[in-house]
Amino acid sequence: MGVTSLPYVCPGERVPRFPRTARCEHRRPGQSAEVTEEGSDRRTRVTVLVALAANLVIAVAKAVGGLLAGSPALLSEAAHSVADSLNEVFLLAALRRSRRPADRRHPFGYGKERFFWSLLAAVGIFVMGGCFSFFQGFEALANGAEEELSGYVAGLIVLGIALLAEGASLLRALYQVRRQGGRAGLRDPALRTVVAEDGTAVLGVTLAMVGMALHMVTGQVVWEAAASLAIGGLLVYVAYRLGRDARDQLIGEAADPEASGRIRSLLRAQPEIDSVEALFTMKTGLDTALVAARVDLVPGLDSERVEEVAVRIKRSIAHTVPEADQIFLDVTDRPARETAESPAATGERGGA
Repeated sequence: MGVTSLPYVCPGERVPRFPRTARCEHRRPGQSAEVTEEGSDRRTRVTVLVALAANLVIAVAKAVGGLLAGSPALLSEAAHSVADSLNEVFLLAALRRSRRPADRRHPFGYGKERFFWSLLAAVGIFVMGGCFSFFQGFEALANGAEEELSGYVAGLIVLGIALLAEGASLLRALYQVRRQGGRAGLRDPALRTVVAEDGTAVLGVTLAMVGMALHMVTGQVVWEAAASLAIGGLLVYVAYRLGRDARDQLIGEAADPEASGRIRSLLRAQPEIDSVEALFTMKTGLDTALVAARVDLVPGLDSERVEEVAVRIKRSIAHTVPEADQIFLDVTDRPARETAESPAATGERGGA
């Protein structure tokens, strides 16, 4: 026996007979009303714009300084800043497009756009940053690089200014992360990407300065080449981590285990539910998730009573897990053993 799921309702709101497009805003315990999705996006947009402005200025300075000085490490850092600038454009697109309301073509909304553009940003870091840095390092090892004292001085000045600018951008991003609850703030892929980019930039600039200084002191280009290779390896690692996180979200990652556990406990506590055969969750956006449960009800409930129970249970889930904005219940009269034992239903991880 199946029951068609009713539309999502805000806690305490009367269940409408027809679908509604409006959504209520929720906040986590301890957060003020100011910390909403829209407010968070505005602050993230400011953070991304600060990073974009810093990277554009720094990219030009590094490129000019690297060409004048013939420094592979400085040119690698220029490529790094160009990649970061392009990625900030991707993140701005993600912030704007991911908050579009659901429509007939995308009934679950556009929340996953955030993860798509973050994946493109990871690809940009890998190709434009990591690969170019490796190229510069191997090129310097193969052909050498001669620099004059004035070139060293100009390069170190440019890198010093870049270090200050990147450090300021990183502090801005970390300040926002702290305002949004520390590690919880890093759930936002746009903010997480900015923090990763700025942190990597600060470390990359430091490596470039060390490599250039050692090249100047010893006259051995291997130091700058090693710095370029280290920057490339760092960027490839960061791109891999960001890309892996975006991939997990795009292919349909489950809600966090704590939220799933609360939902399962709530369902099992209902007197009308005999057993919970399967529970499925999937993140559909930064602060939204789909919840689908297959339950076996106790015998003797008529159709009207089943509808009342379903409405009450979905209200309870919405109140317990605010990010659950799409809730579906499937009532079955026999155990769905195969489904209940599947990795998706039990929470086990499948695949490689």
